[in-house]
Amino acid sequence: MPPGALAAIPILPAALTLGTATLFTALIVPVVRRLGLRWGLTDQPDPRKQHLTPMVRLGGVGIVLGFCLALLLTWSLGGFGELEASRDHLIWSTLLGSLGFFAIGLSDDLFQLPPLPRLALQIGVAMAVWSQGVRIGAVTLPFDSGLSLPLPALISLLATVVWLVGITNAINWLDGLDGLAAGVSGIAAIALLSVSFSLHQTGAGLLAAALAGACLGFLRHNFNPARIFMGDGGSYFLGFSLAAISLVGPAKELTTVSLLLPLLILSLPLADMSAVIMGRVSDGRSPFYPDRRHLHHRLLRAGFSHRRTVVLIYAFTQWLASLALVAANAEMRFLWLALATAVLVWVVVRSQRALRRDAEEASEEPLLPAVGSDEADRLPQTAGRP
Repeated sequence: MPPGALAAIPILPAALTLGTATLFTALIVPVVRRLGLRWGLTDQPDPRKQHLTPMVRLGGVGIVLGFCLALLLTWSLGGFGELEASRDHLIWSTLLGSLGFFAIGLSDDLFQLPPLPRLALQIGVAMAVWSQGVRIGAVTLPFDSGLSLPLPALISLLATVVWLVGITNAINWLDGLDGLAAGVSGIAAIALLSVSFSLHQTGAGLLAAALAGACLGFLRHNFNPARIFMGDGGSYFLGFSLAAISLVGPAKELTTVSLLLPLLILSLPLADMSAVIMGRVSDGRSPFYPDRRHLHHRLLRAGFSHRRTVVLIYAFTQWLASLALVAANAEMRFLWLALATAVLVWVVVRSQRALRRDAEEASEEPLLPAVGSDEADRLPQTAGRP
């Protein structure tokens, strides 16, 4: 294939990148799991967690390898085409920043880093990529799309660091149920892929395609019941990648809505993180204090099953992503919004019916007779489930 021939039809490199990232990740993750079990690198159950047996939490290694191998193949086939030097520099800065955040998360998975050192390292990497041009540089007024206000360097640095670190930790905190963080990140990546290509941001679109494929390949092994966890390495990598791609792609060129697009796509994990932080602070606790305030914990307490909780959050995420496509004036945007709305309504109705059915079945079950301590000791236990 002649150099650049693949890039002549934009959908081809995107499809190739997404497909190969899915395949590579799906094949690599079982190998990572076997090595993790052999070396004893597992996450132990406790009352705050949902799993009942030790689980390997190095799935992020498979996500990163699948992501990088897919991009390398697409690049070697000329899928990126001829990027201008400034755009090429932004792509490399995004990749290196993503690997930096992955290294921080992997270190935490292996050595249990305290929260403040982790946060300091994240801020350091975010400042480094800001210095390389991955930044929020201006604010566009919503009532006048032609008026863009450049931000002073200090304000730009602060806004960029908050954006990159905030979204990274929002995805990390979302990683509380099997398949939740990977699925939400995959949906967000597909939305960024669609909008990036509609704005002719090929480089950012291919990064999003590789990210979506890596999430899909990982879900093969992570959807409930999960056989492996992504760990902080995986969630940090996904969160930073989504945040940085949105800055070098859609938000870089979509001046009419500026950061509204990625805010819409990622609004669910951001809102969840904000609510959790405010709740902890109002109780006089540290924002890093572990508890069960997250949206997925609330849905579980409401009676939804593990899988229905995850699917409900998927449905809301894809609906928000469709709103972002409308804001971006993407092709067939209203068709996608109608389909996304139909999916959301269907999932909500089915979930409510299942919830009512489970409640009726529970009310019909006979109550167990009271037992003494000796008899209670012989009843089956749930190994740490709260």
